[in-house]
Amino acid sequence: MPVQYSLSEKGNPADQSAPKKFYATAKATGEVTFRSLSKEIAGGSTTVSDTDVLAVLNDLSKALAKHLSEGRIVRFGDFGSFSMRLSSEGAESAEKFNSSMIKAPKITFRPGIDLREMLAVTKFEKAK
Repeated sequence: MPVQYSLSEKGNPADQSAPKKFYATAKATGEVTFRSLSKEIAGGSTTVSDTDVLAVLNDLSKALAKHLSEGRIVRFGDFGSFSMRLSSEGAESAEKFNSSMIKAPKITFRPGIDLREMLAVTKFEKAK
């Protein structure tokens, strides 16, 4: 099934006089919960229950948060990797910089080979 998108008209914040242009935005067609994902994963196995998978995914979430908060890159093999990204205010010198100037920390995900290959062959259609 193709990924659906809608269009939105946006101006250029750097040049308010520039004509507005239309940009695509991905439209979600639903969501998958941790519980339903665990049932799906367990369905492909004869030895693991959905409860076991859910417990592992919950522990995985906790471990991911722990390692990211300690500044580590977390690599999940062919799935991809997670890391911390920071934005900050500028300081006139390194000596004048302090950690309170760090704003908007974010988690970055870099997809592995399987997800990059999926992106390369994904089809798109305009949402109705």
